[in-house]
Amino acid sequence: MIIHLKDTVSASEAAKLAEDVKAFHLVSNGKNVLVLGSGVKEVPASIEDKTAEHWVFPNDMQLAARSYRNETRTVKVGNVSIGGNTGNTLIISGPCSVESEEQIRQSAALLKANGLTSLRGGCYKPRTSPYSFQGMGLEGLKLLAKMREEFGFTVVTEARDATHIDEIIEHADVIQVGAKAMYDQGILRACAKTQKTVLIKRGFGTTLQEFVQAAEFVLSGGNENVLLCERGIRTFETGTRFTLDLCGVEWLKHYTNLPVVLDPSHAMGYAYGVAGLTRACVALGVDGLLVEVHPNPKVAKSDASQQLDHAQFEALLSSIKPIAQTVGYNIV
Repeated sequence: MIIHLKDTVSASEAAKLAEDVKAFHLVSNGKNVLVLGSGVKEVPASIEDKTAEHWVFPNDMQLAARSYRNETRTVKVGNVSIGGNTGNTLIISGPCSVESEEQIRQSAALLKANGLTSLRGGCYKPRTSPYSFQGMGLEGLKLLAKMREEFGFTVVTEARDATHIDEIIEHADVIQVGAKAMYDQGILRACAKTQKTVLIKRGFGTTLQEFVQAAEFVLSGGNENVLLCERGIRTFETGTRFTLDLCGVEWLKHYTNLPVVLDPSHAMGYAYGVAGLTRACVALGVDGLLVEVHPNPKVAKSDASQQLDHAQFEALLSSIKPIAQTVGYNIV
């Protein structure tokens, strides 16, 4: 249940009421909001006279539900706004991992030359094998921050686990919660305490409701700047890395009020299919795309098979712009 308190209730009084009824308290659009579990079907008697309006939900997909907030939320990623009525499809691109200053600078120069504003690169890598490249860690974060200062980019990077979430929050503009970290409540609760944009990737064995409920951890803590990212789920198919759930994307757009980003690189797993899959994503009319690009994918230290080289990336950009215009979106 979500309860909007009357305008006469102060923030301090609302916080006390939330404590009394064991609810989350947040301030949204100038209103004091209390959030209880979906099991609560009636306004508690102790706060009934303080309640202006309320919503009851069948499950714990509440703050993110379109039945609560009909319009898609507008979220800022640096100087670019997506969602709402912006009509923007944001391209977030860069290598899978930050590997060196030379490598990330080449990537930054490519994005700058093509008028893009968001640079991504992994610094703490959640690898399946302990023998694979684990990322540059804090050194990589500092390189991303350096590129931000030089090129004016918005920096996006992934938190592997809660041990370094404070470093990620300090150095990044957008905190990416990866598919393997989606259930890490240490990360989610830390993200709830900041107002930085949080991009949550769907776990590859996660239902749509479970995915959205991960976002509820962040929203219920008071951070409304949340993006959902579909990056492919695990199915019986082995010919591709994962299966991009475009049906799920339409479900998210219909039932939630959060902007939706797609990651065709991780879904496909092979560079040959990334461009076609990206074009299909753009045709859906989505709020953002994650596309991996590397100066020389053959020597990449992680996910070499799925990263585009610079020429392939520029060809992709040229091909998606007219598609975006056809469905009423702008590539930014």
